[in-house]
Amino acid sequence: MSLKNPYGDFEITEPQALRALAHPVRLAILDRLQRHGPATATGLSPHVGATPSVVSWHLRHLATFGLVTDAEGTASKRERWWQAAARGFRFALPDDAEGQAAGRQLRGEMFARYAETPQQWLLHEEPRLDGEWRGLAGVADTRFVATPDELRDVESAIEELLAPYVRRKDDETPPDGARTVRMLRYLLPEPGDDTSTS
Repeated sequence: MSLKNPYGDFEITEPQALRALAHPVRLAILDRLQRHGPATATGLSPHVGATPSVVSWHLRHLATFGLVTDAEGTASKRERWWQAAARGFRFALPDDAEGQAAGRQLRGEMFARYAETPQQWLLHEEPRLDGEWRGLAGVADTRFVATPDELRDVESAIEELLAPYVRRKDDETPPDGARTVRMLRYLLPEPGDDTSTS
């Protein structure tokens, strides 16, 4: 596992690990552990739509690839507690066909999982915010022209800017008035006219 990225995210490089995570229940389990901390299979069950025994099986599968581990300081003879190995994860599409297919499968599962997130936020979370926080929430649909190197530079600059805030939970007590903010960011290069056939 490499944690060289600015956020301390788990970096997935093996096609087998990409395929393992490209499952709705496993993705839900990892998301829940990353957002809410250590839990047992029984505790996760109502939040991920699977029975405790099925959740336990998926947890062991995720552990095979290092995505989850036994939670520290929660030893119990009756229940096994699990934690996410890192606060988030990331992956790049590998060069080989197997890796490309696995990465596309995981991307598809993630797009499906988070497609409803903005609408759910609008219905359930936004009404509970005060005016200041409601005014700071936003949506942008920005198109720009860039080379692959420039796009990598943009992504790196965004990550460097956000890193102190992402890592704040571990490093220090947040200032008064701070709250968790979720940023969904998609980079969707468009093929352009040069791919059209005559």
